[in-house]
Amino acid sequence: MERWGNRRVNGKYEVMFLLIFFAFLAGIVTILSPCILPILPVVLSGSVAGGKKRPFGIITGFVVSFTFFTLTLSTIVKATGIPADTFRLLSIVIIIGMGLSLLLPQFQVVLEKLFSRLANLAPKATQDGFWGGILVGLSLGLIWTPCVGPILASVISLAISGTVTGSAVFITLAYSAGTAIPMLIIVFTGRRLFQFIKNPVGIQKFFGVVMILTGLAIYLNFDRKFQTYILDVFPNYGTGLTQFENIPQIKPQLADMAVQKTAPELIAGGSWFNSLPLTLESQRGKVVLLDFWTYTCINCIRTLPYLTAWDTKYKDLGLVIIGVHSPEFEFEKSEKNVANAIRDFGIKYPVMQDNDFATWNAYSNRYWPAHYFIDKKGVIRHTHFGEGEYDQSEKIIQELLSEESDPVTGPIANPTYQITSRTPELYLGTKRRVTGYTTQTGDWSDTEEYAHPKKGATLTLKYTAKDVFLVMRPTEGPVTVRVYLDDKFSQDITVDSDRLYDIARLKTSGSHTLRLEFPEDGVQLFAFTFG
Repeated sequence: MERWGNRRVNGKYEVMFLLIFFAFLAGIVTILSPCILPILPVVLSGSVAGGKKRPFGIITGFVVSFTFFTLTLSTIVKATGIPADTFRLLSIVIIIGMGLSLLLPQFQVVLEKLFSRLANLAPKATQDGFWGGILVGLSLGLIWTPCVGPILASVISLAISGTVTGSAVFITLAYSAGTAIPMLIIVFTGRRLFQFIKNPVGIQKFFGVVMILTGLAIYLNFDRKFQTYILDVFPNYGTGLTQFENIPQIKPQLADMAVQKTAPELIAGGSWFNSLPLTLESQRGKVVLLDFWTYTCINCIRTLPYLTAWDTKYKDLGLVIIGVHSPEFEFEKSEKNVANAIRDFGIKYPVMQDNDFATWNAYSNRYWPAHYFIDKKGVIRHTHFGEGEYDQSEKIIQELLSEESDPVTGPIANPTYQITSRTPELYLGTKRRVTGYTTQTGDWSDTEEYAHPKKGATLTLKYTAKDVFLVMRPTEGPVTVRVYLDDKFSQDITVDSDRLYDIARLKTSGSHTLRLEFPEDGVQLFAFTFG
């Protein structure tokens, strides 16, 4: 990866303008994401009350609020000790209050006069609804929780770490400005439509009720449940909205936005393995590679041979690999289970449990696996998410080890692993289940995290891949699961521990039908992954 200090100044500004432009585009398409749907009624409410300037008040309040709180909320929370949910609750109160103002015009006058006086502006400003719109916009900026793409996610990562740059400010402003455009279109379109309605007072009161109900729904977290429902019914909805942010001209620059900052300290959430507790401060002068992983994740498992090889090859030259085990499932929090996995995978480097996701959140991490390369001064210099690019990662290790010391060189020839699956990871718990791939027969008792077949039940899966893996857990003693591939018996699997099991391994990728039979009770099924 091209190092920060070697980049041309003109090229740097070109990249920044490109990021700002794509942030603007990302803001525009965010209005279509499933996370936004629950609060669109609040946006549309700007169509039914106030003067012509009210929509501009909503947009202005939103841009200012979203930009300010995106960049500073983490710092405010740390400095004041006020929980972030308090600000969210304040926004909900404002939304409900504005709903009441639509139901009770007298209440609306009082609110706008109060805000106008606080702003020390002339009383005539209250007549066009601009400042009432500001209130709505400010509240929207606090509760607007977009399904962010890579660009804004990188900015949020900087904000959480307390490293807010001028670039981050301009990118966030561009994003919020882009989002404001479709909001403004919605408001003015609504105004055009509602002007033909013969009972505008009734429409205004209707939206007052809608805003109050929306505020209560957000308070009770029904908005998040609604998002989950939409994604359950339409699993592919919104998946393509941020794809353009991954173009080759953008992706490397996003990685740079996540680096060149001091690495947050490790915050253990459980035991340490293969080592006494470590701190990054104590490792200054060495190169540290942090690996966020969890032991049932097939993508993580496939990276472990590379990590253990690098540990053997470079440990005596100053490389320290630290595994940060952040569990995806509840049983992965078990110290015994993690210890067994570390032994089975032959991991010799230090591993810490991150059961509370404290270190995960400190790095604003979103992926398993995720690798953070930290130089001898404690600065994040490179990141890599997911599998692949092993030769490039090893080259980064050699470059960082060579800084301020003798050059570290050597042949780089990591083996490659090709993923040929066309079927996505499939969770079997109701919370993240994607329909259309599996069929269950017999008696089942499913929970949010896992599916629990009873004796005599079956599960049929249609997939396209070469390899199939399934995370399973016995509830008591060992349990047998019978596997059929394309209606032919394949194998009996004994589920005797909480881990990932090989279900099928074929020579080539193809479309197949897998059937699992459960001749006895006592097994929990969590997630299918493919290779």
